[in-house]
Amino acid sequence: SLRGSWRLRSGNGSVSLRAEVPGCVHTALLRRGLIQDPYYRFNDVMYRWISLDNWTYSRTFKTPFDARKWQRVNLVFEGVDTVAQILLNNVTLGRTDNMFSRYSFDITSVMQEVNFVEVHFSSAVSYAAEQSRCHKAHSIPPACPPPVQKGECHVNFIRKEQCSFSWDWGPSFPTQGIWKDVRIEAYNHYHLIYFSITPFFAKSAQQWYLEVESIFDLVSSKPIAGLVTVNIPKLQTQQMFNVKLQPGEGSIVLLVNINKSAAVEAWWPNGHGRQTGYNMTTTFMMEAGYQIEKFSKVYFRTVELVQEPIPGSPGLSFYFRINGLPIFIKGSNWIPADSFQDRVTYDTLRLLLKSAADANMNALRVWGGGVYEQDEFYDICDEMGIMIWQDFMFACALYPTDQNYLESVRAEVSHQVRRLKSHPSIILWSGNNENEAAIASNWFSIPYPDIGLYVKDYVTLYVKNIREIVLSEDKSRPFVASSPTNGLESVKEGWLSRDPYDTHYGDTHFYDYNSDCWNWTVYPKTRFASEYGFQSWPSFSTIEKVSSPEDWSYTSNFSHHRQHHEGGNIQMLQEIGHHFKLPQSPDPVKHFKDMIYLTQVMQAQCIKTETEFYRFSQSEIVNGEGHTMGALYWQLNDIWQAPSWASLEYGGKWKLLHYFAQNFFAPLLPVAYEDKEMLHIYGVSDLHEDHKLTLRVVVHAWSSLEPVCTLTKEGVTVTAQSAVPIYKEPISDLLERCRNCTRKSCVITFCLVGEDGLQSPTNHYFLSSLKDAVGLEKTQLSASVSQQDDVYIFVLQTTAIAPFVTLDVGSIKGRFSDNGFLMTEKKKMVVFYPWEPTSVEELENSLILTSLLDVV
Repeated sequence: SLRGSWRLRSGNGSVSLRAEVPGCVHTALLRRGLIQDPYYRFNDVMYRWISLDNWTYSRTFKTPFDARKWQRVNLVFEGVDTVAQILLNNVTLGRTDNMFSRYSFDITSVMQEVNFVEVHFSSAVSYAAEQSRCHKAHSIPPACPPPVQKGECHVNFIRKEQCSFSWDWGPSFPTQGIWKDVRIEAYNHYHLIYFSITPFFAKSAQQWYLEVESIFDLVSSKPIAGLVTVNIPKLQTQQMFNVKLQPGEGSIVLLVNINKSAAVEAWWPNGHGRQTGYNMTTTFMMEAGYQIEKFSKVYFRTVELVQEPIPGSPGLSFYFRINGLPIFIKGSNWIPADSFQDRVTYDTLRLLLKSAADANMNALRVWGGGVYEQDEFYDICDEMGIMIWQDFMFACALYPTDQNYLESVRAEVSHQVRRLKSHPSIILWSGNNENEAAIASNWFSIPYPDIGLYVKDYVTLYVKNIREIVLSEDKSRPFVASSPTNGLESVKEGWLSRDPYDTHYGDTHFYDYNSDCWNWTVYPKTRFASEYGFQSWPSFSTIEKVSSPEDWSYTSNFSHHRQHHEGGNIQMLQEIGHHFKLPQSPDPVKHFKDMIYLTQVMQAQCIKTETEFYRFSQSEIVNGEGHTMGALYWQLNDIWQAPSWASLEYGGKWKLLHYFAQNFFAPLLPVAYEDKEMLHIYGVSDLHEDHKLTLRVVVHAWSSLEPVCTLTKEGVTVTAQSAVPIYKEPISDLLERCRNCTRKSCVITFCLVGEDGLQSPTNHYFLSSLKDAVGLEKTQLSASVSQQDDVYIFVLQTTAIAPFVTLDVGSIKGRFSDNGFLMTEKKKMVVFYPWEPTSVEELENSLILTSLLDVV
């Protein structure tokens, strides 16, 4: 391994320092104290010089073996970011220009006892600009990001993490560095480069089989033969194969039939069953006498993307069947967890993914403007049952299709598919993010006569290249060319549909910051919602770390600087204004904290409304629309401390939205909505059996902790994996029954209760805006904290009904069992799960309790 300490120097040699590999220039400078935290205040702009310079990594190493004894020695880079010239002992080995590819250089004849390796980087910013200048054919828009993003231009001309040049939620830090493993490999005869296992279920034979693919490099000039043994002890399966390798790089594909008498447990998504995996050993005994043993975990699951006609509706369905079972996809969209990939540790990934699973999510979409995630990311998803919709790394832009570019992309795609296809968590490959829509809606104002050129480029890149490779490398899971897309309908229209947002086909992305988000009728009754969302600010404790007191106001330069979405801060105010009073505190810091709180309340309530709409639409067709089978909100995580659509802040702290997600993604949930003065309640279930339950509807006056009236409806059948209407009543009748109630003076809560402790979360429905609520009074909230084993118990008390009660313990890492709730009882117990050691005293000192009426 060549991990560890290297030398790093700037283009003119004025800066020279020690640097860690894997790593990048920014983190190296930070570690040596040569720069401040890049995320602090305005440093993203101050440190632009770093990515404009050309940096060189170098180191000397002794050859740890007798090079003469080995037929082949390679220098292998798992990831180079991005444009570099690689030299060993002053001999140029080659160049790199793709962050997502693996590079291997033959150094057999260049190796010495002591070696000097250099990686000369060129600025990605300058390279992209140069590529764009040299591109003599038609222009490839967009040239630059909107000014509000403070980003760099021509990012579509370089195969590098697209959002590293800025995005509408992230800073511009186009890094340089050796971002993944680097090592020397020496071998005789043959070497295993890729190894993958894909499960298939043969319906006719009612039997599982595995496709085991091994890609070798064979050094010798003539073929060699050998024996391969595959052993899965738990499934009483052992098979032997005679194989022959041809010189050069080649693959062996073995079909392993699983013993029919063994009971195979399938891998299931989170909430639907266990994530069973089996240990498998593959032994290669080749005539040259070298034995390779490969230990792997093998999982059994099938995935189908079902697109077929629906009775009573034009268009086609769009849903996933896992192991033959239709699954409603619940989750979010994943972006890179940091601008500097070397800071994304296993613990970072585990914390974020565990938070997704804890919020009842079963899926994430790895979005196409970031990176193909590290192996550990997919390992954790396999283990937690989180399904992955995997985009290829193309987003919100058109891309060139010249020969060099296509060759680079082909190498990237084939490497990534080989690397990742063994993971049961990945259920779909998707060609790009929003590029079909970009052409269909003409985002870039391309003159009409020229559109044909861009359509041709689009089909060349995503269909003739990416799709071809995916189909040849992996027949075990579906592929779509874009998101949003009309699926098979897009294919029929030559891969570019007239309207990729058509609700009767495929998936949709939907954003609307002008309408009232509590009004469910503005949302598309789509087959699959793969992106939708609203912004909020991260908590004060998160912002505080990267700002100074003069920044703590909603209208400060800092607040404008961090908002990378045009008009975003104003849009949040407008959305809040529909239903809440805006803060008026004369104290600027109190005013800022109140604003942060309200943006989080608003975001949580908006996405709750929209997600519940998608969930209750799963079993019905209304005016030809419905059968919604997926809800992935934008976005799960944050790349830095800034206002964004995320539900997890940078560092992993849960926003109110994430606490709400835990409830609106619950396996069993009653959902209410109003239509023409009529209140409807649906029972939504992801459970695999029907349940007879009791629906409890409680009406409270805002002015009293005693319920005004309670209605119990018994024997309500909630059907397995569906959404069924379970209650319906005109609101006027309900209010009349509950004397003294008006829309403004009362609120409705409801839950489902069954035998054996089965219970849904308690849901709420507001009959009016909270700014119009009558009888709400400021409450005295108090809490006592105690420790129980390794968790902490907070017992809350209130003197009046309190909406959106929020517990915040500042920067103490951990999460609560519930937060942002409507408190309708005197007492409530909340559990705090710490992520690091803390104490009762620390928690008491940090605790801030807020409810809606604390905002002044």
